[in-house]
Amino acid sequence: MRLDRNDPEGAVARAAKAYSNWGRWGADDRLGTLNFLTEDKRRQGAALVRRGVSFSLAQPFDMNGPQKGWRRRTNPVHTMLDTGADAALGTQGLPHGIGGADDVVAMPLQCSTQWDGLGHIFDHGKAWNGRDAATTVTSDGDLVTGIEHMAAQIAGRAVLLDVGRAIGTDGELTDGFAITAEHLEETARAQGVSVERGDIVLVRTGQLARVRREGWGEYAGGPAPGLSFTTAEWLHRSEIAAIATDTWGFEVRPNEFEAAFQPLHQVVIPNMGLLVGEMWNLEALADDCASDGVFAFFLAAPPLPITGAVGSPINPLAVK
Repeated sequence: MRLDRNDPEGAVARAAKAYSNWGRWGADDRLGTLNFLTEDKRRQGAALVRRGVSFSLAQPFDMNGPQKGWRRRTNPVHTMLDTGADAALGTQGLPHGIGGADDVVAMPLQCSTQWDGLGHIFDHGKAWNGRDAATTVTSDGDLVTGIEHMAAQIAGRAVLLDVGRAIGTDGELTDGFAITAEHLEETARAQGVSVERGDIVLVRTGQLARVRREGWGEYAGGPAPGLSFTTAEWLHRSEIAAIATDTWGFEVRPNEFEAAFQPLHQVVIPNMGLLVGEMWNLEALADDCASDGVFAFFLAAPPLPITGAVGSPINPLAVK
């Protein structure tokens, strides 16, 4: 795909038409590309477990996170409702010496490691599968493709494409580096791994490692390595179930067009029906993959079944 950097509107329209999956799984579909993640793919993923070692791919959910308040996105606020001090003081009103602690978390659902649901992004007022955005996602939430419908789906074969190590310098890509389909394929070849239909693909850029070392800076919404708009064709052709990165926005930033905002999102979520994950912590997994040379594994990453939500925090687990 050749980009005209002055025509984001035209590029989005052409890609949306070329790579649309509207109607592919019927008019009532709620899962999009997760339809590729079949029972066979889950068995295939489970068969990859050899050592039994597991890796959490989540960032900590706390006040030290990356958010700066853009569009009211804040870091998680954890508050104790009952504490050990309350129990010791006897103020809880409970019998025979029993005490307890309770707590609450207030957070945007997409402030740390998370999935973008199919109701998260619209294209010219259309939601996934050609539905009217105004009647699909209302003040009551996503009435059709709420994240709860994916709660039992996201477990199967996953592949890490460590583009940071394969293409970058010292294991990291620079901010603004646009990852092309050729980069993804070159990385897969270098790692000796295949990307198959129904896989969950994890792309490591190394940006998260850098900001955890140097400070969050502009991680949330600023310049970043990420997928080029031109990868839309590869994402469609490969028939993967989902993709996740260690960056805030999945696609390269600044975006590859003048006066554009997240154009690849506009193609892959409402038109392709692709599940997108962001802000995943891939460092420990990537180190292990580099050590043992095994880049395919079992992954379980279900969202919280929050009725009507258009995204969800997650604690993805990779098991090798």
